Amino acid sequence: MSAGAGAASGPSQHLVRRSERLLGLFEDHLFASYAEKTARDVRRGAGLFLAWLEERGIAVVEARGADVEAYQSHVCTLRQKDETPYSIGEQTHRIAAVKKLFRFLYQRGYVLSDPSGAVRYPRPEKRLPQGVLTRNEARRLVEAVTKKTPLGLRDRAILEVFYGSGIRESELAGLRCDDVDVEERILRVVQGKGSKDRNVPLTRAAAQAIEAYLVEGRTRIRGATKSRRLFLALRGGRMYPSLLNDVVQDAARAAGVEKHVTCHTLRHTMATHLLKGGADIRHIQVLLGHACLSSTERYTHIEISDLSQVLRRAHPRGR
Repeated sequence: MSAGAGAASGPSQHLVRRSERLLGLFEDHLFASYAEKTARDVRRGAGLFLAWLEERGIAVVEARGADVEAYQSHVCTLRQKDETPYSIGEQTHRIAAVKKLFRFLYQRGYVLSDPSGAVRYPRPEKRLPQGVLTRNEARRLVEAVTKKTPLGLRDRAILEVFYGSGIRESELAGLRCDDVDVEERILRVVQGKGSKDRNVPLTRAAAQAIEAYLVEGRTRIRGATKSRRLFLALRGGRMYPSLLNDVVQDAARAAGVEKHVTCHTLRHTMATHLLKGGADIRHIQVLLGHACLSSTERYTHIEISDLSQVLRRAHPRGR
């Protein structure tokens, strides 16, 4: 039964059990093939699609292209709690999960063809990144943490690493002590996005901040001897993204930075400052761990002040 044939009264128990079994097999495949966060996100997206099919009495192995298109239309009409639509990025993630699910089912022989093959992703929004810091704001933010307490040394090192390397918050949270070489000033990101490893150079300030934290701070955090993670929470646990963002936002307030700042803001800022400083965008691409150059271009922008200078310098009537 397709989406156009009308909704059924409800999913049968047989349909529910079969969907759960296939979702379980797909989940095993995801966690064996992708990083944990990616696997969780794709699994969630696939589960939402299967639930949508079940409500209409449609078996996933019998779904057609029209059903997938109807689901995409449904995703476009969804609203968040504040009644705003979900971003193009979120819509794309949900459709990508559906495509991965059907690719898995097709490769394993559960379906004879892939009904999602002709479905296209939503057109991405071309927006300037918000809240990119100026050089002065970035310096003030990083230097706002001056306490020599264990958590003060930790937070200063976290800020220096974010702004100095541009790594993702999930990558920083997963760092282990043996992933950093302060003498060579190299950070090893293991199983970053796309399950890829890469070496990232550290600034001198970041290497010094990490060394100070390792020598004078980390050893004084409870449970440090039992953990291999580089950055630890108050009681020796993992630094989750919410806690890392708290560190960044506390520093922004202390520095008097009025912009909304997150861990990702420092990633944007680092890429933008490198580009304005003359770095090749392909080098920035490697530093950020992007598979495609188009991804890097979204993290960088040319400020209007730069364009104004070009206009004054180069335009015949601008001099």
